[in-house]
Amino acid sequence: MNVAFLNGTYQPLEEARISPLDRSFLFGDGIYEVVPSYDGKMVGFGPHIERMENGLAAIGIKLDWSQSDWADLCKQLIEKNGAGNLGIYLHVSRGADTKRFHGFPESVTPTVFAFAFDIAPPPVADKARAKKYTVSTSRDLRWERCQIKSTALLGNVLHFQQGQDQGNDETLLFNADNQLTEASSCNAYIVKDGVVITPPLDNQLLPGITRHIVLDILRNDGSIKVEERIITLDEVQNADEVWITSSSKEIGAVVEIDGLPVGDGEIGDVWLAAQKLYSANKYNY
Repeated sequence: MNVAFLNGTYQPLEEARISPLDRSFLFGDGIYEVVPSYDGKMVGFGPHIERMENGLAAIGIKLDWSQSDWADLCKQLIEKNGAGNLGIYLHVSRGADTKRFHGFPESVTPTVFAFAFDIAPPPVADKARAKKYTVSTSRDLRWERCQIKSTALLGNVLHFQQGQDQGNDETLLFNADNQLTEASSCNAYIVKDGVVITPPLDNQLLPGITRHIVLDILRNDGSIKVEERIITLDEVQNADEVWITSSSKEIGAVVEIDGLPVGDGEIGDVWLAAQKLYSANKYNY
């Protein structure tokens, strides 16, 4: 049985009920996070909750929860769901009104929903065992506030499905100036001459927690140079390595873009070094 949390109560997931007038259902009016946990140990819990609090503030949802409240919720869900390899999904909506109206209602209580789901074991720093990702490319057609982790994900879903329909794992997105923003559900990077390069944070991309952890680990270690700067489509097409990162993928090595190989078409040495560092340090966040 999968145990979920809804508005103060732990209950079987299949019994959880949310009003059809909930604004997250009607308008995508909410914020969410997914915290990975392996054998009871969470990765990036603090940064995930900080980003959730920033997102709630950005869209004006007031929720009187402390970080310790979120920690207790996550620990309870981990324990109640077997403490294996789990993703902890946290969702806060503005709440359910008595009518459908675009403006923010004044007297509704936010809906807090959370559940755990099985995820794959953590990736290992081994080229022979690592998944090789293939991706498509597309003009980024989403809204202009991508830094907010909103539950309104239709634009991301359509871009992700575009890659799936072409037999690929993801879709790299480019703005009107052919500059890399991110992928539909991941942050994106290139490696050139041993340097890891990723787009700088702005309204075009999500401040990914795995992105934050990876860059911090690499900078603290110092053996791999990191740059945050604009990346052109031409640079992506001529990169030695291309990566995507997310909480579930950690650092994913992309070996093919639009049917063409990245570099020599194999997982690169810089990825191997970075994944080793990430695996050794990820529980420090």
